[in-house]
Amino acid sequence: MRHLFPGRFLGLALPLCLLAGPVSAQAVKSPARPSAETPTPVSPVTVMPPTDKPKVVATWPASGETIAPGVLVLKVVFDQQMTPRDFAYGLGADGDKLGCLKTPRLLNDNKTFVLLCTTLPGKTYAVALNPSAPGGPAFSNLAENRAEPSTLTFTTGAGEPVTKLRDAIKAAGLGGLDMPVEEAPDVAKTTP
Repeated sequence: MRHLFPGRFLGLALPLCLLAGPVSAQAVKSPARPSAETPTPVSPVTVMPPTDKPKVVATWPASGETIAPGVLVLKVVFDQQMTPRDFAYGLGADGDKLGCLKTPRLLNDNKTFVLLCTTLPGKTYAVALNPSAPGGPAFSNLAENRAEPSTLTFTTGAGEPVTKLRDAIKAAGLGGLDMPVEEAPDVAKTTP
């Protein structure tokens, strides 16, 4: 009899499960999900440790030096990594106006700025570095500390002028990859 008893319940259990299945699924319904929130955009933050003000450790030409006139790659080397788009230079006191491109280029060492210029024979040039008032553009390190204002003064002789860019690059002690200007991409090649 014991053997028949469970069989009867199994026969009843299947129809009861089918009837109770949907009901129990509704009864055990999971809590309502909150609506999906739109993610809040957050810009990356870089925290820099305190740093010293950048210092000029080398220039071409060196201050007080006499160089050949003509094409000049003006070079300013700092003691630490600098911000590529932060720079300020201008006419120094008691100097002739130096003809240069508007924007210097920061080389791959991230410490050396180069600027393509032209000079005339028998002149004294004074280039002011960070000449403007505080708050304006300035040569700055990665922590945005500004270099102290300084002036680079040099003269040109009356000798044979430098007429080729490669000779000016060599005179500044730069290699072939240290071009003072970047070429703009060829529009015809980049347009689909």
